[in-house]
Amino acid sequence: MNRRDTLLASGAVAAALLGGALLAPVVYSQEISAKDARAIAKEAYIYGFPLVDSYRIQYSYFVDRNDAEYKAPWNALVNNARVYTPDDKAIQTPNSDTPYSYVGADLRAEPLVFTVPEIEQGRYYSLQFIDMYTFNFAYVGSRATGNGAGSYLLAGPGWQGEKPEGIKDVIRSETEFAFILYRTQLFGPDDIDNVKKVQAGYKVQPLSSFLGQPAPAPAPTADFVKPLSAEDEKTSLEFFNELNFILQFCPVHPSETETMARFAKLGIGAGKKFDAANLPADIREAITAGMVDAWAAFKEYKETQLDTGKRTSADSFGTREYLNGSYIDRMSGAVLGIYGNSKDEAIYPVYFIDNDKNPPNGANRYRINFKPGQLPPVHAFWSLTLYELPSSLLSANPINRYLINSPMLPDLRKDSDGGLTLHVQHESPGADEEANWLPAPAGPFFMAMRLYWPKQDALDGKWKAPPLERVN
Repeated sequence: MNRRDTLLASGAVAAALLGGALLAPVVYSQEISAKDARAIAKEAYIYGFPLVDSYRIQYSYFVDRNDAEYKAPWNALVNNARVYTPDDKAIQTPNSDTPYSYVGADLRAEPLVFTVPEIEQGRYYSLQFIDMYTFNFAYVGSRATGNGAGSYLLAGPGWQGEKPEGIKDVIRSETEFAFILYRTQLFGPDDIDNVKKVQAGYKVQPLSSFLGQPAPAPAPTADFVKPLSAEDEKTSLEFFNELNFILQFCPVHPSETETMARFAKLGIGAGKKFDAANLPADIREAITAGMVDAWAAFKEYKETQLDTGKRTSADSFGTREYLNGSYIDRMSGAVLGIYGNSKDEAIYPVYFIDNDKNPPNGANRYRINFKPGQLPPVHAFWSLTLYELPSSLLSANPINRYLINSPMLPDLRKDSDGGLTLHVQHESPGADEEANWLPAPAGPFFMAMRLYWPKQDALDGKWKAPPLERVN
């Protein structure tokens, strides 16, 4: 039996029920070389990583009730009236400025209606609508729609209805599941009760409930596959089977018809069963090598584009149209800070290297100096948050301080010229400077600055984040 016959045979026995849908056999339309398999695997991995990693997170949030990260069932709103700490481990590089609220939206049966209350002027809030590709396809909130009350309808790709009375706008997701991430600004520890009052005004309900009508027939029960761990996503060939499962809920976008046809040569696509065990050894090895190539491409992109400032987080998050087929940008966003905002909502100057182009390490001492009048230009607020490596999670420290932000300015010590110097180091800089201390771990770390609702000077690059200076 030649390679093509082997592949056809392995596909013929691969049909299985998954997620309530019949997975088609993997049928390779032509003999595929190891070289082509490696190239397709690399491309498909870069394309698919954000989908697979996002699924891992949302499975822990909305499916696995035994997971410590579980939040609520699908289509239920859950408010988290606290900020993130080092104990929160599901999402890399979490924001610790704004208590989160969450909705995992299953839009297969009917749309959902999101109602927000009137919120005081000066308190930033946002609802970020994220599809299964990790595209940010819509916003509701201070910047996008203002702080007034309103109801917004979120519909999946199959909904054909008209905008009902009482709905301000119809928001459409191109995937059948979506993730809505709320952020509500917290001004300080004594402000948490006010945040709870705002969160109590958030409401989510099915469209039928909003209209007072009978509910439609429920969607078929989805038999959600258990996701790979974050570590196994990097090397396991099961990655592609998990991707195939996710793609069942993602109708093919017209711009990706050729891409999906190319992936199909390797058994990758919605409704397919990727059966690595029955692939010829050289093809299996080529696919594994393609995954290694994908991570090498990410490493090169980070070191030559992100670390050098040629590209920024603003290039990694946004709508499908904004990213315009740049899958390496989308992958880098998912690896370094999944669910980051689109640039109009927030930008994230990141400190992966210091002013000597070396990665930061708690064995050294650093400072960041804002010259007078050069604090980050924002309509809402800014923050600087530190993450330990390799986990990219908040770093535990003796004073439980994970960030310094603009609401803290009244308590920070100003320089003699009116500027502001922040101290980033493992040990305390001393009692006189401790107010401006951002504690670092003993080992490697990086930092992300966040500018929420950035002003034009930040968006067009006239304002630049000051360097991370190593103190000799």
